[in-house]
Amino acid sequence: MTIIKKADFIDSIEDALQYISYYHPLDFVKAMEKAYHAEKSQAAKDAIAQILINSRMAAEGHRPICQDTGIVTCFVKIGMNVQWDSDMTVQQMVDEGTKRAYNSAVNPLRQSVVADPAGARKNTKTNAPAVVHVEMVAGDKVDIMIAAKGGGSENKTKMVMLNPSDDIAAWVEKTVPLMGAGWCPPGMLGIGIGGTAEKAALMAKEALMEPVDIHELQTKGAETAEEKLRLDIFDRVNKLGIGAQGLGGVTTVVDVKIKTAPTHAASKPVCIIPNCAATRHVHFTLDGNGPATLTPPKLADWPEVTWEVGNNVRRVNVNELKKEDVAAWKAGETVLLSGKILTGRDAAHKRIQDMLAKGESFPVDFQNRFIYYVGPVDAVGDEVVGPAGPTTSTRMDKFSDMMLEQAGLMGMIGKAERGPATVASIKKNKAVYLMAVGGAAYLVAKAIKAARTVAFADLGMEAIYEFDVEDMPVTVAVDSEGNNVHETGPEIWKIKIAEMKA
Repeated sequence: MTIIKKADFIDSIEDALQYISYYHPLDFVKAMEKAYHAEKSQAAKDAIAQILINSRMAAEGHRPICQDTGIVTCFVKIGMNVQWDSDMTVQQMVDEGTKRAYNSAVNPLRQSVVADPAGARKNTKTNAPAVVHVEMVAGDKVDIMIAAKGGGSENKTKMVMLNPSDDIAAWVEKTVPLMGAGWCPPGMLGIGIGGTAEKAALMAKEALMEPVDIHELQTKGAETAEEKLRLDIFDRVNKLGIGAQGLGGVTTVVDVKIKTAPTHAASKPVCIIPNCAATRHVHFTLDGNGPATLTPPKLADWPEVTWEVGNNVRRVNVNELKKEDVAAWKAGETVLLSGKILTGRDAAHKRIQDMLAKGESFPVDFQNRFIYYVGPVDAVGDEVVGPAGPTTSTRMDKFSDMMLEQAGLMGMIGKAERGPATVASIKKNKAVYLMAVGGAAYLVAKAIKAARTVAFADLGMEAIYEFDVEDMPVTVAVDSEGNNVHETGPEIWKIKIAEMKA
């Protein structure tokens, strides 16, 4: 009989969550390095370079890879011969470890969990409760797989109940383009097949905990139906040309993981859950001999990748810009922003909308300003702001007319594509939409030289800030004529990839 102490379990959860906040799994780093060297699209290659540089910086600085430090998902497999020395349940112990990790004084993590999801959606201030799955298994140890799952990728989950004779790979090929780029590709696809609806989703999430090994499988060759399906889906998805950040390129996924379970003869449930470029998970075992020991990777294991902006960039001072200036910017162009920009995301936009409905005025002057969709991590030490990468812009689409037409914004900054109505509104208002690289939060934060709260301080990370930025790198995703790189990039690269394969 193995005795697992409460303190050992809680300490292990706390340490693991801190560890994965700044260390990418090395198998993922190596897969991204391979993708970097294979990439033919310059825009996608630049995005992957920023992700890899950010990854190394986070590992060196012990600061979050991404500003979205995730919702904790924990798979706990308890041996039948384990006894607990604890007055807390497994859920309570995971939650206590989560609370401690996310409230660290040295490396505070952004608290993104809200209670009362259908109502007030009030932040719990602890990032708990975690999502915990407990399974009793044979043995005398406790096996734990823990992840911090970002909202941008989790929101792209897709589920279907196929007919038994339907082609799973064809459904995935049709579905992935519908996910857009808000999940920050390149990443992984976890796919659960079989069981019931909830079982398929659970398997898809657990599959994402497995190491990246698709290239080994390609070398070895498929031997089972699952392995054949993995290779088929991997090939089909990468032929779509979506590429890094949806800009168009040869690598959209670095691996496809599949778990299956027996299902009803009339059913074929399938669930896809993507993991983003901020893939964060770790696996450890407790055997009664103290807390888990997590060995830090060596910095030498990260590739030597550099990102040079080159000569074909536009450096601008946003404090001096006029609408006619941004009209000259072209989709796909790299711009380095300096000057003062505002921030605001979901909660701030909704509150502004409610204020206007009551006849109140805007909380700050947005006229001819840029707004950055971000919820930063709290600063530590001499930082002016913690990691501050972009959030998914499509969630702000419903507010775009209000912000462009009534508030007078000149431009918006975020990640991933915009919907057709928003693109039309950008064109109508002669504004621009700029894209920063998702998964490069620590790197982006280095361009922020000052930060102050200007409205809605009670919203915490969702408050409206004013950032003073210097050479903040962005790509013109939608120009003032409505040209959209998230449409043209994948279209071009889908054709190019087909020609390369021919």
